[in-house]
Amino acid sequence: MEPVDSLFRRESGRLVAVLTRIFGVHNLALAEDVVQDAFCRALEVWKFRGYPDDPAAWLMTTARNRALDVLRRERTVRTFAPELGRIFESEWTLVPALDEQFAAYAIHDDMLRMMFSCCHPRLKEDAQVALVLHVLCGFSVNEIASAFVSSHSAIEKRITRAKHVLAGSHRLFDIADPDAFSARLPAVQRALYLLFNEGYHGASPEAAVRGELCREAMRLAGLLEAHALGATPATRALLAMMCLHAARLPARVNADGDLHTLFQQDRSKWDRALVAEGQRLLDLSATGSELSEYHVEAAIAWVHARAPRTEDTEWKSIVAMYDKLMAIRPSPVVALNRAIAIAQLDGPERGLEAIRAIEDSDRLAQYPFYPAAVGELELRRGRPAAARGQFQAALGLARNGAERRFFEQRVKSCGVGSGERPATESA
Repeated sequence: MEPVDSLFRRESGRLVAVLTRIFGVHNLALAEDVVQDAFCRALEVWKFRGYPDDPAAWLMTTARNRALDVLRRERTVRTFAPELGRIFESEWTLVPALDEQFAAYAIHDDMLRMMFSCCHPRLKEDAQVALVLHVLCGFSVNEIASAFVSSHSAIEKRITRAKHVLAGSHRLFDIADPDAFSARLPAVQRALYLLFNEGYHGASPEAAVRGELCREAMRLAGLLEAHALGATPATRALLAMMCLHAARLPARVNADGDLHTLFQQDRSKWDRALVAEGQRLLDLSATGSELSEYHVEAAIAWVHARAPRTEDTEWKSIVAMYDKLMAIRPSPVVALNRAIAIAQLDGPERGLEAIRAIEDSDRLAQYPFYPAAVGELELRRGRPAAARGQFQAALGLARNGAERRFFEQRVKSCGVGSGERPATESA
């Protein structure tokens, strides 16, 4: 039986999306209140009657009945969705119109509308992602604050401001408008990319890997890819990248919560079904002339996925793809991963040269895997004392227990002075 909190989180976005479509985006708070009422009712009833056979349908029906009560009680004093308002005014059309909004196909479209609405151009990327997490994924303010290493008050203010912008748009985004859809699509793709990345490489003080964030990003990206206007090469490449990275999740953290990097992972634990799905989507994304950052990142992940062992990896291809990625969307983190790949191809000296050449390296000042990468290459050069200093610096920057334990082990390894392969990730 699925845990109740997991069920509520999964269903929250679907319910909020359809209720916001009914009540209007200016009544988002009302939609959230109705969903919360449905969840509270479930806890009360299920405690005595037991878990229903179809809990998602139970919640949907309860939310539908509560929405009907609200529409009947408040339709004379409150304005609802302008495109549905006249239908809700008549008792003859109210119930069938409401039932139509709760149909499966309508809910699918409503989630897309909400996703695009959350990525309003007036909102910054971090606000877009926070809003997607809160509204569509059912994450609390505290959970989002933890994921982004921020305070509760800061995230609460960010979400409140974002909801104010959303309410000011008066209606949900029109996913049937091809021009508007195409214009906002890159922002939606970027928000989902950031959401997945926060789960896979996140800075949460609670965990080095947040699988639930990865799964939510993949779920929403799947909705986007299933829409005719959203199934672009870039969307498919984005989802391919997510599948190929998510395939490694079973091997990234062991049963004790210790972090295993790409070079340490037991590849037999990788999810081969996800690898196959990633390859399928990557092949589909090759249509047309578009080459996005998602294409390149997915291709890098695919090169890793098809190598049976680390030493079989085609590092020359990976370095070439990082060169392409630096041309499309340069960043210090991409440059660091490129330097690690260079070290694998040409040796630690060349890798250190590439690290020293990183522009804007000050932006990596708080990133623990920056000194850790230097430490690994110093260790390979036979300089354990220099490596120890770098690992100690990384330990001081560790963001959670898994990272601390990992860097503590790297510090201890310097006493042996063995030259082993880098333990930081290059993809």
